[in-house]
Amino acid sequence: MNAVEKVSNFVGKTFSLWVILFACLGFFAPSLFTSYKNAISPLLGIVMFGMGLTLSTADFREVFRRPKDVAIGVIGHYLIMPTIAYVLAIVLKLPPEIAVGVILVGCCPSGTASNVMTFLAKGDVALGVSIASVSTVIAPFATPALISLLAGKWMDINTKSLFMDIVQVVIVPIILGIIVKALFRKQAEASVKALPLVSTMAIVLIVAIVVGLNQPKIMTNGLLIFVAVILHNVLGYLLGYFFAKMFGMDLSKRKAVTLETGMQNSGLGAALAAAHFSPLAAVPSALFSVWHNLSGSILATWFARRTEGKK
Repeated sequence: MNAVEKVSNFVGKTFSLWVILFACLGFFAPSLFTSYKNAISPLLGIVMFGMGLTLSTADFREVFRRPKDVAIGVIGHYLIMPTIAYVLAIVLKLPPEIAVGVILVGCCPSGTASNVMTFLAKGDVALGVSIASVSTVIAPFATPALISLLAGKWMDINTKSLFMDIVQVVIVPIILGIIVKALFRKQAEASVKALPLVSTMAIVLIVAIVVGLNQPKIMTNGLLIFVAVILHNVLGYLLGYFFAKMFGMDLSKRKAVTLETGMQNSGLGAALAAAHFSPLAAVPSALFSVWHNLSGSILATWFARRTEGKK
């Protein structure tokens, strides 16, 4: 194992700490990051390109091998998280920009760290990867449609523009990653070892930029947003677990569905909010990124100790 791989593995294993560190840097030293607002989408594109480099036909073979399980996970994700976001926006009487931001992150596909958490939880990793892949591939259609349906009460939504942005910052980089892997397999396999480092740095920079841009507003609205984010995430885990249980899934599958439901691609949420709404609308996504990596790690640790006999 070379030095780059060692550093990459270390950064990947301590991902949550790096997110917290850079969120704090963005809050206490915003001037370091505010000039990089336009870098949010390219940084997310780097993460998605890396995802493309890691995808294989086996990830999509699972979809055809057990379509019911994958469908349960994907439908549960896009049913549960947007609904919780909408209800929280109304119950907590969130201001329009924050309400749209919470709904936006709720309508995003599964998070980039959810597969790692499923692995740590000793869950069905193949199922988790398939759910995350399918939810990401259909995001250009599902995410704008759900945002338009649920957030239109607070703001005008340009569905077509959202669709194009998701294609550009998610689908195109993933496809490019798949193509590069097919054409340059050896080089791609070597570069994958550095992906945890590259992806982590890209995500934490997105968080720092969003927090830095909104430091004064976080001072005013931070507690309210944190309450919404924590409730959103925790309720997503709970409902995701019972949704999977309702369909008779075993514990290993329930772990995968739970984590794929409750963890969002908050980087996409931040990028879309910054491009289409306002910097404040991106804050729920940034704080979600901080929180769900902490909660996901805790839940994965607890799940890892649970066996079918300890339901």
